[in-house]
Amino acid sequence: MRKLPNLAWLRSFESAAQHLSFTVAAQELGLTQTAVSLHVRSLEAELGCKLFTRAARRLALTEMGKAYAYSLRQALGDMAFSTASLFGAETGQMLTVRVQMSTAGLWLAPRLPEFAKRHPGISVRLVSNIWARSEAPEQVDVELRFGSGGWDGVATRKISAERLVPVCAAGGGRLTPEKLRQGPLVQILGFEDMLLRYLNAHGLVPPGDAAQFAVDTTVAALEIVAAGGGYAVVLERFALTAIGTGKRIEIAGDPVPVDQAHYLLGVAAPAEQDAGKQLFEAWLEEIFQ
Repeated sequence: MRKLPNLAWLRSFESAAQHLSFTVAAQELGLTQTAVSLHVRSLEAELGCKLFTRAARRLALTEMGKAYAYSLRQALGDMAFSTASLFGAETGQMLTVRVQMSTAGLWLAPRLPEFAKRHPGISVRLVSNIWARSEAPEQVDVELRFGSGGWDGVATRKISAERLVPVCAAGGGRLTPEKLRQGPLVQILGFEDMLLRYLNAHGLVPPGDAAQFAVDTTVAALEIVAAGGGYAVVLERFALTAIGTGKRIEIAGDPVPVDQAHYLLGVAAPAEQDAGKQLFEAWLEEIFQ
């Protein structure tokens, strides 16, 4: 069996891969930027393979670097989980988690008690924004974002595959794509392309006139749909969670895959929060499968 590389080198590489920055990795690990860079170069030399491509003010993972970072991140997550399971999580940890409002209300919040049961020593402070580009002033430890990925200057890790479904009030029956198009429609501001993507998948385009209702969250859209106010196109996981919690809606058509997904962002956490952050992010990946 091949000897494992130096663990300090591995930790420096994992942090640099997450943030795509030696400087941020150094801040996270309490090292100098030079030390992190040296660790990564030493690891590359031992492996005989480049893990990063380096350019002025830009760091990018090679294909081998991406594959290795994923495997290493999984291994570190497993180690953190095993340590907490066998010896208990550190007490008094508070993680600040930022996520878009609809994901918070329709997916994450109902599942947080499960995380608390597994890790009673970790408290979670959940803060929300409406759209992916909204910037909240507070420092966060974990950030989850829905979209197409590739946000400038931010390292991301895809943790979900998503599908779109049309929804109507309970008892409304199935909708053909043409009937959905005829409305009445409930549009979700910032996510108007969901209706477009769903109809395009069936060879249709949205109507030119305005929707009956326009709201800024999926939560509000589902309330209107449940009250008989029209139809909406939402993420399948959101619809299933709402139905499971008693919302009077139903899925009214076949799901359509979408190339958008939920991503974990490479947010630096204080050293004392790192174990909790690893555990929470590993748990997020689990529940989004």
